Amino acid sequence: QVQLVESGGGLVQAGGSLRLSCAASGRTFSSYAMGWFRQAPGKEREFVAAISWSGTNTYYADSPKGRFTISRENAKNTVYLQMNSLKPEDTAVYYCAASTVVADVQPYEYDYWGQGTQVTVSS
Repeated sequence: QVQLVESGGGLVQAGGSLRLSCAASGRTFSSYAMGWFRQAPGKEREFVAAISWSGTNTYYADSPKGRFTISRENAKNTVYLQMNSLKPEDTAVYYCAASTVVADVQPYEYDYWGQGTQVTVSS
């Protein structure tokens, strides 16, 4: 079992930056692929970024590519999402998730989810 707790969300102006963190419980964090998803009001949850268990491989959705960076520190049981050049359309609740199988774009591939952190980008 893994428990995930996101932090770092908030209100930022367009063009600004935020760094989200996701702290995981348990001693097997390094064996999980990790992903970030987001959900805006009235929209489906969408993939943002994912990282393999070793951190060697990263994957991004088209929208945040080049602006967001996913990384992890297995020694700290933490995965990060650095978000730069934020846009109003990035406004959403951001969730981190853990997969025992693979870093994937599909939410159903993930076994554990955090409670989410709100990111609001003002224009």
